Amino acid sequence: MSAPVFLTEPGDLRGVVAGGTYLLDGAEGRHAGVVQRRGPGERVDVVDGSGVRLVGVVDSTGPDGVRLRVLARNEEPPDRPALVLAQALAKGDRDELAIEAATEVGVDAVLPWQAARSIVVWRGDRAAKSRARWLATVRAATKQARRSRVPAVELAVDTAGLARRVADVVAAGGTALVLHEEATVPLRTAALPVDGSDVEVLVVVGPEGGISPDELDRLVEAGAVPVRLGPWVLRTSTAGPVAVALLAERLGRWS
Repeated sequence: MSAPVFLTEPGDLRGVVAGGTYLLDGAEGRHAGVVQRRGPGERVDVVDGSGVRLVGVVDSTGPDGVRLRVLARNEEPPDRPALVLAQALAKGDRDELAIEAATEVGVDAVLPWQAARSIVVWRGDRAAKSRARWLATVRAATKQARRSRVPAVELAVDTAGLARRVADVVAAGGTALVLHEEATVPLRTAALPVDGSDVEVLVVVGPEGGISPDELDRLVEAGAVPVRLGPWVLRTSTAGPVAVALLAERLGRWS
């Protein structure tokens, strides 16, 4: 079984080297020592969310946290091209389910989209609280998947903002794909950037009510390509993660 992952913040692992020690303190230290009861000799990883991974063994536990003996320090580069999910806001927790699963299968960033048919609206305090839940969701999913990088949770955009993002991605040499049930181009044959190129593959998923014809027209005018996943219509909570998984496979991330 793979070692559990504990998550600290970018920069916190600066200066820690193989052969040294590291004190996992704070909430993660309490979780490791008190909740999970990790003991001496157990393997654990500590990641900083930006690609640094410490491979360690528990040396001791105490009221100040869990002290690790560092076996290795690995710098894991980001995957390129980046996979970005533009997820429409959805009722209940369907949008959070989508970004959770997308994180587990390898998305690099998520972009909240206030679509025309989104029942949920992010405004004022609700916007800040909702984005905070998204941030917590991707952090938890990062640990579950044993990833060293936490996907970015960007600020919410409306359709005009999403169209600008699509235009920017395409102008830079990336690809923007809109999942749509009436599309004729299968996702598995859509053109993708060259593996390793520093651009984005942006995947757009609509809300429960679907993407409106006007929204689709605006995104296509900006350079997006409508694509279909397969013969069935998936929920907004399912479509994005499935698309990200298929694209990750096509880009060789799962090989």
